[in-house]
Order: sequence, then C-alpha cells, then structure tokens
Amino acid sequence: MKLPTKVEIVDVGPRDGLQNEKQPVSAEVKIGLVHRLQDAGLKEIEVTSFVSPKWVPQMADNAEVMHGIQRKPGVRYSVLTPNMKGFEAAIAAPREEWPDEIVVFGAASEAFSQKNINCSIAESIERFAPVVAAALDKGIDVRGAMSCTVGCPYEGEVAPERVGMLAKLMKDIGVQRVDVADTIGVGTPRKVKAAIEAALAHFGVDHISGHFHDTYGQALVNTLASLELGVWNFQSSSAGLGGCPYAKGATGNVATEDVVYMLHGMGIETGIDLDKLIDAGVYISEALGREPNSRASKAIRTKRAG
Repeated sequence: MKLPTKVEIVDVGPRDGLQNEKQPVSAEVKIGLVHRLQDAGLKEIEVTSFVSPKWVPQMADNAEVMHGIQRKPGVRYSVLTPNMKGFEAAIAAPREEWPDEIVVFGAASEAFSQKNINCSIAESIERFAPVVAAALDKGIDVRGAMSCTVGCPYEGEVAPERVGMLAKLMKDIGVQRVDVADTIGVGTPRKVKAAIEAALAHFGVDHISGHFHDTYGQALVNTLASLELGVWNFQSSSAGLGGCPYAKGATGNVATEDVVYMLHGMGIETGIDLDKLIDAGVYISEALGREPNSRASKAIRTKRAG
C-alpha cells in the first residue's frame, strides 16, 4: 500500500484549541503560540475566529491577534468566519492582515445542526453562500469544516451518505477544500474511511483534510486509515488543546506532537521540528497552568530530563 511521502498539518490550537477555555488567554500569548508554531515548521495555522464575543469570549481579541502576528512567507493563516458580519470584520484590517483562508462549517447531522446553529444543514450552507462568494471575490481561499462525519452526540451514528450530501452542498457554493471531522471522537478506521470515501465523490484527495478527536483514543489509527486512502493533510492541536464539550473530562483534538511523532516514525516528511513543536506545546500549557495533553511530548521531555 503506497502511503503519502509528505504530510501537511494544520495546527488548530490557537483557534479550535483555545476557544472553549474558560480562563482568558491574552492576545500576547496567542500571538506567541502562533510564532512558536511557525518557527517549528508549521505551514498552516488556524489562528482565530471572527464570531460574536458574546458566544465565544475567548476570541474577542481576533483583530488584535491578526495584527500582532509577524507573518512568515509560505505559511497559510486561516480564520473561522461563521457569517457575513464575521467575514467583514476579518477584512476590516489592512490587506496584509487579512487571512489567507476563511473557514465555514456545516454538520453531517441534522440534529447537531439544529442544536448548534438553529437551522437545517441545507439552510446553514445557504447562509454561507454569500460569505464564500465574498471571500473568493477578494482572493481569499475557502475551506469547509464538515463536523460530526461519523457520529453525533444527539443522533448517534452518521451515515456516509450524509457526509456525501454535505460535501456536495459545500462544493456547490464554491468551497475549495473540506475537512472530514470526527467532532466527538467516536470514529474507528472503517467508519472514517467510509466518511472520507463519501467526501471523495465530490472533492479530490488533495482537497480533503482529516480532523480527528482523540476522545476514545482512536485519532492516530484514524489518521493512518486516512493515509491509506491517500489523504495527506490533517488537522491537530498543539499540546492536544481543546476538550470535547460533549464528553465530560474527555480529550478533544489529537495532539500535533503525537501525529508528528507517528509520521516521522513512518518515514513520512512533515517539515516540522518535533523538539520545537514540543516547546510550543509546553509554552501554551504553562500559560494555562497545566501539562501538555500529548504522550509523545511527555515521553520526549522525560528523556530530555535524563
């Protein structure tokens, strides 16, 4: 079986990782995390979210963070813009502070869509159509995050056909690439492969990304299952930031450190310096007053300490 020889990782720690943190994290610390991630070799970083501070107070400093980043050539900076208001806020700054890519989202589960954004899947995609068109018009790329692609906290298992339907809806409004996300981490390799195959009916393999949560310890095997289908872009979070709000005490995003350790052990290039990546995870974890949620980080730091 021929696996990709090179993988690109999108670190979602600064946005997806921090958004549910109860304690406020300063813009300075968020900027520091982005700088450490790009210095470690990350080529794609999900920086912040232009959402109402009433709903996500942690992201209220979005413009300040985008302004404070010293950008590195060759790095793609993305932001979440859930509506036209968010998109307009993201481009209110000077051109050099605009994101390279915006992220819109939709769920493969009707119940999740209703509970999360109070509308049906079809309505949610319809709402995003003007945002996508406006971004493309300004030369900004568009990624579509497809949540609950294998399971939903409200309706249980999600059929691959739902993923195919969502991927088609996104393709139809102009979304350029999609994430197949296991939002609550219930997926296992065969289910994840079925979800990705459903997305492949509408997007080429170069335009699909895997985003796996580690709630049940399945994120790395699901990453491997996706590699076997040729997927070479994955999303993960520095220090495993970002708990799962639907499973009490459970971990959320898989740690970037663990994914990189596995890939390097398989001889797959990432362009990432694992030691610097571990230090970035330690930096943000210290700011939050806890240990990084990464086994590779813990093992390597224990070894370093002799």
